[in-house]
Amino acid sequence: MTQVSAKLVKELRDRTGLGMMECKKALEEAGGDIELAIDNLRKSGQAKAAKKAGNIAADGAIIIAQGEGKALLLEVNCQTDFVAKDENFTAFANKVAKLALENNTTDVAAIAQLPYGDGSTVEEARVALVQKIGENIQVRRAEVIEGANLAAYRHGLRIGVVVSIEGGSEEVGKAVAMQVAAFNPLAVNEADVPADILAREKDIIEAKAKESGKPEAVVEKMITGGLQKYLNEVTLVNQPYVMDNDKKVGDVLKSENATVVSFKRLEVGEGIEKKQEDFAAEVAAAQAAAKA
Repeated sequence: MTQVSAKLVKELRDRTGLGMMECKKALEEAGGDIELAIDNLRKSGQAKAAKKAGNIAADGAIIIAQGEGKALLLEVNCQTDFVAKDENFTAFANKVAKLALENNTTDVAAIAQLPYGDGSTVEEARVALVQKIGENIQVRRAEVIEGANLAAYRHGLRIGVVVSIEGGSEEVGKAVAMQVAAFNPLAVNEADVPADILAREKDIIEAKAKESGKPEAVVEKMITGGLQKYLNEVTLVNQPYVMDNDKKVGDVLKSENATVVSFKRLEVGEGIEKKQEDFAAEVAAAQAAAKA
């Protein structure tokens, strides 16, 4: 087997970001040809990325990219919060969000094919990052919001909010964005609540009220009251104001001559069922593999 110098190993490591032993092995298999070693690593990296795709990426970050009159929220997933804080992951996520905004697309398949730089696409850069970091990484979804006045807020890495607001101060816009992050409203006001969701909620409230056995007139009041309680909880203007719970958001907006037009809120991992590891089964599998 070809002997390779420490200098060559270091050069390959610097160019690929892989571990020393992986670089040494790749160079030995390539007969000391660093370019061939890189080609082989890229090939194995593709295989590694495909293998990693079976792992659930339920952690990650929400990125907000802002432009003239619009903003884009992007969710990029990984498997652990440790990687979510990694500078390579962060740089990738920020660049992809910027590219998606500049190219005016929220379609994940289209984002994957955008030019990333150095002759590669976003998808190729993602695969290379999977190889480098060793975790499944996925560009999951993107949302765009437009408006003359946009207020953005990120709560850590996991929640991102952009609010389109007319009137009011910058402070109020920021506070409303924080409100949306904390209370996760379904809609700005009652008229914006989707009819199917409202109908489903009414059916549930009605069934519970009828089970009470109370007179019909009382049941009707219970249904009306229950539905209003639900609407107060899920509509932004009816929620208690995050800065002063004695006030409603709608009252604060009115006093500031402000109106919320719309908002977008993304939270990492929404709708993803994270895999529950069975430690005993994992140990048993490892023991069985050792005996094989």
